[in-house]
Amino acid sequence: MEKIKYQQENHLSVYEFQEVLIASTLGERRPVADIKRLEIMLRHANLTLTARKDGLLVGVARSLTDQAFCTYLSDLAVHRDFQKQGIGKTLILKTKAAYPLAKLILLSAPKAVEYYPKIGMSRHPHCYFLDDLTKVT
Repeated sequence: MEKIKYQQENHLSVYEFQEVLIASTLGERRPVADIKRLEIMLRHANLTLTARKDGLLVGVARSLTDQAFCTYLSDLAVHRDFQKQGIGKTLILKTKAAYPLAKLILLSAPKAVEYYPKIGMSRHPHCYFLDDLTKVT
């Protein structure tokens, strides 16, 4: 058995991405049934880091970054069978290390809200999002 291998994968398979999203429970909040949309998500991310065990994708950190001011970590998914082994934390650290000047930003999944402060991340109270243009007044 080999240990976890971390690397940047700019051309990650959409089907592997879909599988790890579903296996991590992040798939509950991602369009996992829409392969074309997942392909677009992967294609337009400019920093995708993976964690593999014996070749199997067990974790992914998919980000959008300007490399100097901000990195938005959009998807952090670790297969449920590999959680609580430090894989998520390592993916976060490697994402930040890729562009140290950029502030790392993420929106927590409801089940992970208590996790991020435990690993040293700060909470920001002023986050807003817009999902539906018809709600703009």
